[in-house]
Amino acid sequence: MRSSARRAARRIVVFGAFDRHNFGDLLFAHVAGALLRRRGTPATGYAGLAARDLRACDGHAVSALSTLLAATDSRPLTLLHAGGELLTCDAWRAAVMLLAPDEVPTTVAWLESRPAERAQWIRQRLGGDSLAPYTASVAPAAGTRVIYNAAGGVDLDRCDAALRAEVLARLRAAAAVSVRDRVTLDHLRAAGVRARLAPDAAWLVAELFSGTIAERAAAGALAGLPQRYLAVQFSAEFGDDRTLDLLAAQLDQVAAATGFDLVLFRAGAAPWHDDAAVYRRLCGRLRRARARLFASLALWDLCALVAASRGYCGSSLHGRIVAAAFALPRVSLLPAGARQPSKQSACADCWEPEAMPGAVTAEKLAAATLAALALPARLLRDHAAALAWQCRAGFDALLDAAL
Repeated sequence: MRSSARRAARRIVVFGAFDRHNFGDLLFAHVAGALLRRRGTPATGYAGLAARDLRACDGHAVSALSTLLAATDSRPLTLLHAGGELLTCDAWRAAVMLLAPDEVPTTVAWLESRPAERAQWIRQRLGGDSLAPYTASVAPAAGTRVIYNAAGGVDLDRCDAALRAEVLARLRAAAAVSVRDRVTLDHLRAAGVRARLAPDAAWLVAELFSGTIAERAAAGALAGLPQRYLAVQFSAEFGDDRTLDLLAAQLDQVAAATGFDLVLFRAGAAPWHDDAAVYRRLCGRLRRARARLFASLALWDLCALVAASRGYCGSSLHGRIVAAAFALPRVSLLPAGARQPSKQSACADCWEPEAMPGAVTAEKLAAATLAALALPARLLRDHAAALAWQCRAGFDALLDAAL
């Protein structure tokens, strides 16, 4: 049987954390799906840990992985992990982030001091005992192949030993592995895991989806927004009073220097992500900057918001990468005392031009943002094109090696 026919005979399930609302994870599923279609091997399903329908916010109708694996299908299986910081996501965090936000406080308060009940609850929520459930374990059926695309695991050396051992064993058993930063690559190589380096899949958003994003903007997704604005985002962990005071002062400095407005957006509505109430508290502290909250959580609306901005600053790695893909200035924001390297700094150090600011804490945000805004537009365009090419080539090389 010829190679193309063999590939067509396989079923390909794209797996990831797109069973909850997170900017990057929702985008990964679309990128993987588009790249597979280009190769003539379209995905036969999209899977998370739980069945969810996120089409209302431009995601996918996602099946539980256990359901797809149990489906009657004689074709050999390829499970493609679509990307993200999945190597260090433990079962507790994975289970909580699948809750509705209003369920989190009481659930966490009840379970945190009850380890036996917590273990049982996690097992019921996730359907198994995996310590790192987004690194799926697939029964060694004939022809089954597992592929990891541009995975992240910056904190793998800091994880519990049992979780780390489980992750490394699954990576060793995979048909092919690529990771998105050198920190993760070094962790895996030190453990004897073969892996290659490839840019995060979201670098392809402009190449693959600029038409979709432009259509969404033309349909009114950005109606009422100012002509010149910065796209600003930060997670709920920045919500203490001291940090908000610092952020307000720094953003006032940027607004005074540029005349830009601020548009605040949520890059994730899943538990432990972004909180609109924190943004409202920031707005009450601003003295010079004009700010508004972008209400939509739809993926293509968020991409349109970033693409139409003058630049991005925030804690979401994928807010930064989407800005980079559209050749815009960008700065990553870290909480005070953040452990280094972070996923934001690791990716910036690996892929960004030396002149582009990386990840900074709140007190350095104004200087870093103004430095990013001063960079030549041609540098940003050339870099975006080069990284998109590397990303596409890395994906194709990974699948060619595995299939």
